[in-house]
Amino acid sequence: MMKKALIICAGGMSSSLIAKKTTDHFKAQGKDIELDATSQSQGAKMIEKDEFDLYMVSPQTKMYFNNLEKLTKKKNKPIVNIPPQAYVPIPMGIEKMAKLIEENI
Repeated sequence: MMKKALIICAGGMSSSLIAKKTTDHFKAQGKDIELDATSQSQGAKMIEKDEFDLYMVSPQTKMYFNNLEKLTKKKNKPIVNIPPQAYVPIPMGIEKMAKLIEENI
């Protein structure tokens, strides 16, 4: 069964690239995990829709973590802060992002 994670970030641009590269990484390993991204302004709406198994908050939007965590608790879903070293679209960063997802999904 496909597992889905969502990055909530400032504008959704850099995180979209990271999401695509991480999803490709999982596919190359034969894993059914998909990563998507959205802007902070849409984050709460996406949590309300309850379509993801894990929510992730980007380093530049970590100030919103507590408010978003309250929403995820209502849906009984995990939420994590993304460390800066896992938020870079290079192979080492993508591997760290993938590991973070697998540990929390």
